[in-house]
Amino acid sequence: MRSLKLDAPKSLSQRVMQRLRQAIIDGEFALGAAISEEMVANSFGVSRTPVREAMGQLQAQGLVVIRPQVGSFVFTPSAEDITALCMFRIALEPRAAELTFHHDREGAITTMSEAIAAMEPAIAARDNIAYGHADAAFHEALFAHCGNRYLAESYQLASSRVAALRTNLTSPIDVRTRTSFDEHRKLLDLFARGEFAAFATLMTTHVTNSGVVYAKALKVD
Repeated sequence: MRSLKLDAPKSLSQRVMQRLRQAIIDGEFALGAAISEEMVANSFGVSRTPVREAMGQLQAQGLVVIRPQVGSFVFTPSAEDITALCMFRIALEPRAAELTFHHDREGAITTMSEAIAAMEPAIAARDNIAYGHADAAFHEALFAHCGNRYLAESYQLASSRVAALRTNLTSPIDVRTRTSFDEHRKLLDLFARGEFAAFATLMTTHVTNSGVVYAKALKVD
C-alpha cells in the first residue's frame, strides 16, 4: 500500500477519515478487508484515538463495519444491499437531473463535460482509478448543481459506497470497453436537451447494469 499522507489543516480525526475514505474508494483497502487501527495509527504517526474516531465516521458513511471485540472491516454489500442501492440511484438521479436542468444547466454541463473528458485518457491508460473518479464526478454533478441541499445530502449518504464499488468492480471493466463511456456521453446529450424521459430510461439501464456487475464480481446471488 502506498504511503498514507495527510494534508489540509483540519482536525486530526477528520484528516485521518478523509485519507482512509479515499484509500477505500481507490481500492488500497479491498472490499471486506480488515483495517488495523494500530497499523493505521503507526502509518499516520498518530495515536489510536483519532483513528478510532475516523472509523466511527466511516461507519456512518457505510464504508466501514465495526465489529466489537473483532475489528474494523471495509464494507461488503449483500445482494439486498446492491438491489437497494441501485433502486435508490434510479429514483434520485433522474429527478436530480430535472432540478439541475432548471437550476444550473450550464454549470452541470461544464462539470459533466469535464468528467467525460477525463474518462478518455483513463480508458487509453486503462487507469480504473482515474476512470472511477471521473465517473463519480459525472454523477455527483447532478446533485451538486440541483439547488436542493436535502436531495444532495441524501445522495451523499450513499455516494462513498457507490464510488468504492465503482472503482473496485465496474471501472476495471469500463476501461477495457467503451460502453460506459458511450452511455455517459449519451446521458449528457439527453440532459443538455432536456429529454428527461429518455434520460431516466438510459440511467435506469446504466445503473442496473452496474448492479449486475457488482453482484457477479462479489459472487452474490
